[in-house]
Amino acid sequence: MFSPADYTFMAQALQLAEKGLYTTTPNPRVGCVITQDDQIVGSGWHEKAGQAHAEINALAMAGDKARGATVYVTLEPCTHHGRTPPCVEALIRAAVARVVIAMEDPNPLVSGSGIQTLKQVGIEVQSGLLQEQAWALNSGFVKRMQHRRPWVRLKIAVSLDGKTALNNGQSQWISSEAARIDGHRWRARSCAVLTGIGTILSDNPQLTVRHISASRQPKKVIIDNRLAIPADARVLQGEDVFIFTASVEETSKIDRLEKTDTAQVIVFEGSGRRVNLNSMIETLAKLGLNEILVEAGTGLSGALIQDGLVDELIVYMAPSLLGSEAKNMFQLPEMVNLDQKIALSIEDVRMIGRDIRIIARL
Repeated sequence: MFSPADYTFMAQALQLAEKGLYTTTPNPRVGCVITQDDQIVGSGWHEKAGQAHAEINALAMAGDKARGATVYVTLEPCTHHGRTPPCVEALIRAAVARVVIAMEDPNPLVSGSGIQTLKQVGIEVQSGLLQEQAWALNSGFVKRMQHRRPWVRLKIAVSLDGKTALNNGQSQWISSEAARIDGHRWRARSCAVLTGIGTILSDNPQLTVRHISASRQPKKVIIDNRLAIPADARVLQGEDVFIFTASVEETSKIDRLEKTDTAQVIVFEGSGRRVNLNSMIETLAKLGLNEILVEAGTGLSGALIQDGLVDELIVYMAPSLLGSEAKNMFQLPEMVNLDQKIALSIEDVRMIGRDIRIIARL
């Protein structure tokens, strides 16, 4: 169905799509390659929301050479008017002969209509080439479109015996510098970093991308059931801080926080005066957030896992032992039967500096 050349050019389109890893949110990462006689005449990627899509950039480079060409694009071309005109119309005007697509667009506004429109005007269309790789680049966008929830990753550093901190709270630094830099790459690709008030009070983190070059910062999401966050918390510096709370009566604290022009307080009541985590996750999707990186303590991390809200674990395992009295990775209820265990699928294992990085999906 697909030739060796098809695989080669789609792989190059995926490499182009990856260039938008840190910049395209809330849009998907998309790359495009245009060929004539197995020679590349145009290429491009979607660089930033509101700017030209990958196909438009590739067509601009190809110019007249796009006529009769083959187009390799990692996501089905759009048919709707958003911030930019439909890419399908541009491909039709350019009179391309064939379009090869890695995966269909999960956006209900597209969802097969781009393929159908191209076929109706006589353009040959094939889809499904390197689909899994295209999905991996846009797991958050796909989940938000299909399930109205973001893709949630939980990042954690542990010792070889599965401990995150000493019993007295000391935890810096379990992982190596190389692992911490790698963690900032995951921050940079995320739409938001989520943590709990316990982490804010104990570590006073910034939750910003450092150590690597990034043109934007992820939004910050804090779960603070009783609005205990200090006014001078470092996480409040900068913009786009969402604080989820169950403190309905704390109107003066809410006013104080929102007057900073950096924070937006969202009130959710839940059982036991706690934020309803399911409602919070759904709200983050409504805010257009595709990928959430959780960097939280054992309580919140365990609660998110128990509620089935975590899609992926990123575990940095350091070559050290902290002992039986040190803090565990997650607070989870006791299991009395092995049938209750939480199943994981190991997706990747590699060395990052002196640490082992494990990526596992739930």
